Amino acid sequence: MKGIVLAGGTGARLHPLTKVTNKHLLPVGHEPMVFHPLRKLRAAGIGEALVVTGVEHMGDVVRLLGSGRDLDMELTYRVQDEAGGIAQALGLARAYAAGGPVCVLLGDNVFEDGIAGAVERFGAQGGGARLLLKEVPDPQRYGVAKLAPDGKRIEYIVEKPAEPPSSLAVTGIYLYDREVFDVVRALKPSGRGELEITDVNNAYVARGQCHFEVLAGWWTDAGTFPSWRRANDLAFETWGGGGGGGGGGGGGGGD
Repeated sequence: MKGIVLAGGTGARLHPLTKVTNKHLLPVGHEPMVFHPLRKLRAAGIGEALVVTGVEHMGDVVRLLGSGRDLDMELTYRVQDEAGGIAQALGLARAYAAGGPVCVLLGDNVFEDGIAGAVERFGAQGGGARLLLKEVPDPQRYGVAKLAPDGKRIEYIVEKPAEPPSSLAVTGIYLYDREVFDVVRALKPSGRGELEITDVNNAYVARGQCHFEVLAGWWTDAGTFPSWRRANDLAFETWGGGGGGGGGGGGGGGD
């Protein structure tokens, strides 16, 4: 399995800070935000990762991370030429994945649990997708999963609903088999002109191949000023501001 860290986007909700730097280079604790997903991958035994970012700040990202040696990783880079959506950025990794499964992390997700257990359970499920969910107080900000009455499968996922069908947000932690790139290729742009990761996940739901688990520890994105502050507060409280490490296996629910 290879890792993919999606670290593009304009970071508009963090202007004016992101007028001069990539959002994922802002600090969380004592380190740049992008270190967090990379450390989670490494702690799960994934030593190779592709970092996807935009044209404007690719040089800064490469200057920071280099070959990945300081993180004991082997890093590769791809440029996302425009803000075409998370799924479009994922599609850039087709050649890099080389027909194998991938663990995809959004670069602005900061969380306590390790993902080694989820990676192991994904391997045991024999293909498809595995999504990590988290119960949140403001699900309308995220993609939200509606579970079946037995709580064992996802019925559908809806993006930023005004009336959320549950409080389970789909976090930016995704495990996919090699068919994900065919799913991305078949997508049509959404109303905002982007390829949506929710459409990718719903394609797996429709096939009956979307498994899930619920994070046990804390989780936040860091895409707004309040959530970025929360990410910093939690990082300092949990790790003293240092690297997040691997955390525990975590997860519950689903299968």
